[in-house]
Amino acid sequence: MAEKLTTTILVVDDQAEVRKLVSAMLSRQGYHVLTANSGESALIFYKQRKAPIDLLLTDVVTPGISGPMLAEKLAELQPGLKVLFMSGYDDTQVVRRYVIEKGFALIPKPFTIEGLAEKVREVLEAPKWVQEPTTAPA
Repeated sequence: MAEKLTTTILVVDDQAEVRKLVSAMLSRQGYHVLTANSGESALIFYKQRKAPIDLLLTDVVTPGISGPMLAEKLAELQPGLKVLFMSGYDDTQVVRRYVIEKGFALIPKPFTIEGLAEKVREVLEAPKWVQEPTTAPA
């Protein structure tokens, strides 16, 4: 449990209810959770924080800076950043093109606390979460 307490997750979603619920779910699992309501605020918050985060958990579609754009910008500031996307629209062209085809992890909304805990653990425990283009299934 001590390891989780040192694990910091930045949750980004424009819906306050979703942020609160996901934050509570992750906090119950023992993670240190930070939240932001947009990609822009997450980027500003990250730069002001001056400390690395262990995982970015962001909605794919957010106003302004999208989840994939935010992940790209934060990865420039923190190479090797682990990213988990969440989306209520897991089969859209945007999700396929900017998340799945690039090798990012995705958890579809809605999800259970158990499903979220398992996916977060999977991403955090991966030796290196490499986002490389993959060929789309035919």
